[in-house]
Amino acid sequence: MTETVSKGKVVALEFTLKLEDNQVVDTNVGKDPLTYTQGVDQILPGVESAVEGMSVGESKHVVVAPSKGYGDRNMNAFQEIPKEKVPKDVRVGTRLHGKDKAGRDVRPIVIEVKDDTVLLDFNHPLAGKTLFFDLKVVNIH
Repeated sequence: MTETVSKGKVVALEFTLKLEDNQVVDTNVGKDPLTYTQGVDQILPGVESAVEGMSVGESKHVVVAPSKGYGDRNMNAFQEIPKEKVPKDVRVGTRLHGKDKAGRDVRPIVIEVKDDTVLLDFNHPLAGKTLFFDLKVVNIH
């Protein structure tokens, strides 16, 4: 009997992630596989459900909608802050690094520089995007 991906199994996965324009965003092909436990929300829901039932050596092309990927863009994730709180040379497109009130790392993108303030977008860079994955199950244990 061939072992398949199911809840509780540790899965080693090879992947390539592309956007609609065919731009490769991330890949681990030729590198160490992504290892995770199936069914415990360690990876994107759309990928986890697509891999369910696959066996070692099996490949699949998967289209993941924003709701099953990094979520839809949240309009409440924009924040305007005083310009003096960011580096002087900041410009549109700059990714800042910082901590939120809970101490978690945040990496907002500058989307507008005004006279006295800067508008930041705290959404994940892939929020609202349809994701195209090429997946291959490398190992299951």
